[in-house]
Amino acid sequence: MYRKLKLMLGTAAVLLGAVPAHAETLRFALCYDLTKAYTFITPQVVQAVRDYAEVLNLKGGIEGNPIEIIVQDHGNEPQRGIECYEKVKDQALTVDFLSTPVSRAALPRAMKDGKVMVQALAGRGDTVDGEVFKWVFPLGPTYWGQAANIVSHFKKQSGGNLKGKKIAFLYIDYPFGQEPIPVMQELQKREGFELQLFPYPLPGSDQSSAWSQMRRFQPDLIVHWAFSAMHVVASKEAKRNGISLDKMITVNWFNETDLTNIGHDAAKGIRRSTTVTSGIDNPIMKDIIRELYDKGKGNGDRKFLSDIYYSTGLAIYAPIFEAARLAVKSEKTPMTAEKMRKGLESVRGYDASGLLPALTVSAKDHGGGGKTRIELWDGSKWIPQGDWIADYNDLVWATVKQHSADFAKSTGK
Repeated sequence: MYRKLKLMLGTAAVLLGAVPAHAETLRFALCYDLTKAYTFITPQVVQAVRDYAEVLNLKGGIEGNPIEIIVQDHGNEPQRGIECYEKVKDQALTVDFLSTPVSRAALPRAMKDGKVMVQALAGRGDTVDGEVFKWVFPLGPTYWGQAANIVSHFKKQSGGNLKGKKIAFLYIDYPFGQEPIPVMQELQKREGFELQLFPYPLPGSDQSSAWSQMRRFQPDLIVHWAFSAMHVVASKEAKRNGISLDKMITVNWFNETDLTNIGHDAAKGIRRSTTVTSGIDNPIMKDIIRELYDKGKGNGDRKFLSDIYYSTGLAIYAPIFEAARLAVKSEKTPMTAEKMRKGLESVRGYDASGLLPALTVSAKDHGGGGKTRIELWDGSKWIPQGDWIADYNDLVWATVKQHSADFAKSTGK
């Protein structure tokens, strides 16, 4: 039924003159975990991408070409992700998995086939190295860069000197949580602060031992690498151990549901690293609200529009749609994976009307600059704590190059 309706809408758009009769449908595939581990974010991202594509289609699509979003569930299972990839790779200009295990499993195939793979905020951090990962586009900061930017923010707060400061790195004890540790340890050597690691086991509901040890450490800053309900547990443990939440900065996976579950007043003072502007004041958001939700036509619950995960979905796909526009304009249709890759590598200073830090992608840097900033919850709203920054780039890129070189060696590239 949905496909029939979509076809009818497409035909109507052609008849009304919004889309030329000779237009090519530009397809983008979202092979996502919609049922298991990543369901705390995937519904909001899918909703955002569909909404934005629909608004662009109402305006004539991308340079006169309609957009189609293909969505399939892989349940966070690598084999199902590979099956989805094989099914859509010749239909879609980009394939996105939003899952580290699935991204890692599918990456060799995309590289071999010469298909554009989107890998924002998941998968291998070293794929920002476009010289090695020609077909993979993270389009955002690595976790190494995000951790470095948090330390940079703390250094500025501390008057430019971290000597004698105590930083606790609190994390879920599996690869996602462990990834920033080498960078944190190198920054400790450079800046002279005292670093202690506080892991806790999956699924993250038992953090009592880590917090008891942290109470004895008495940190000046707690960097928390976690997601979803782990943040709620951490806030309760902080209170139980007499540690103020204003000492904590979380990785970007802290959203409005976490905030509500902690309590708006109880969460006052907590900070999060972010890769996207919060709220609904961005022009793209206003377009979506006016053209869809005010007319009862949105692709999900209106309450999610103010969720940062919805904004994250827009921030991932706004530059992808912009890259497709650049590619169509310069290379013309029919579109190919090679043309899409060139389009992505020609994105310059693109910020989606202030939605994200200005993104400049090149053949060397598929991340776009690695900028993040810190926001503070004041009890009623998120307050930016400075400009978008990308600091310690020498360290971050040395880490990237070390890992990408290992990958290149292992694959004989």
